[in-house]
Amino acid sequence: MTMTVKLDAPLERALRSRCAAVGRSASALMREALQAYLAQTEPPAPSAYALGQDLFGKHAGAQDLASGRKAELQQIWEQKHPAFPLAPEHDKA
Repeated sequence: MTMTVKLDAPLERALRSRCAAVGRSASALMREALQAYLAQTEPPAPSAYALGQDLFGKHAGAQDLASGRKAELQQIWEQKHPAFPLAPEHDKA
């Protein structure tokens, strides 16, 4: 695979100088440096979402959670407080 890497002038000079000193190409030195870096660093820890992704469900569960909520709340109220029925203007579902 071919990649393009943009280096600032001081880094480019340092790379060219090192290449000349060791008699190797810039590609070879960069490949070696990248391999060393990847070998010594650990991959980032997975995010909380990635850890629980198989447990989350956008479309899981009831699809109609909001429909009929006013009627259900009125019914709950009237069961708990039979002496205090809701006013007629609140009876609308």
